[in-house]
Amino acid sequence: MSIIEAIILGIVQGLTEFLPVSSSGHLVLTQKILGIDGNLLFFDTMLHVGTLAAVFIVFWPDVREIFKDLFGRFTWILAVATIPAVIVGVVFDDFIESTFGGEFLGFGFITTSVLLVLSEILYKRKAPKYTTKQSITFPVALEVGIMQAFAMLPGVSRSGSTLAGSLSCRMERNLATRFISLMSIPVILGSGLKQGYDMIKDGAGEIFLAPTIIGMIVAAVVGYIAGKLLISIVKKHKLYGFAVYTCILGILVILDQYVFHIIF
Repeated sequence: MSIIEAIILGIVQGLTEFLPVSSSGHLVLTQKILGIDGNLLFFDTMLHVGTLAAVFIVFWPDVREIFKDLFGRFTWILAVATIPAVIVGVVFDDFIESTFGGEFLGFGFITTSVLLVLSEILYKRKAPKYTTKQSITFPVALEVGIMQAFAMLPGVSRSGSTLAGSLSCRMERNLATRFISLMSIPVILGSGLKQGYDMIKDGAGEIFLAPTIIGMIVAAVVGYIAGKLLISIVKKHKLYGFAVYTCILGILVILDQYVFHIIF
């Protein structure tokens, strides 16, 4: 992998980590377009770690509150929200890794579209019920966590699925944005630690040291910008535009996979 390719992938990761369009799906698609082959799971995970730095910066007031009361109620809320992803990651690890070949990609994008549309339809029916972090209940955290577990498949957006879960539970839009971003912290940290362990134990794909470091830095910078953008978008706009985008992208990917074979 070249430095230029790492920069491109870092930009893609940074832009799409926060926006509800699936960063993992866009990474797989971009790698196919650039013709980058091989097992890049470690590289992809490290790009996610790069955007994790952006989460800490953009949502630092919330992160600081967590550190101040590390074993407080909200920490346990985040822990409960993480449980479904942990279970799915452990039980279906081999299957999830196999989907990064791109076979599921188009259907994953379309799934994201459906979730975004449904969330907006359900959200506008009733007034928000959860408006502060303290008001979030454990059942709500678990429900949003289940939506996060679905996003382990490429093409299914983590921010999109968790936004859909949060809004469907009648969580206020600004709170939903902050909550789903904070939810990403334990998941990304866990993935990074697992990939580090796999690399030490028996190898976790190809390791590109310089491109990985540069890609992480680019992902962090671009992710900071995208994080700020997400807050503004979710506050002021509906998610239908992202639903249209991921639906069209999903259809194009499926057509290429089964008809044109230009990329796949």
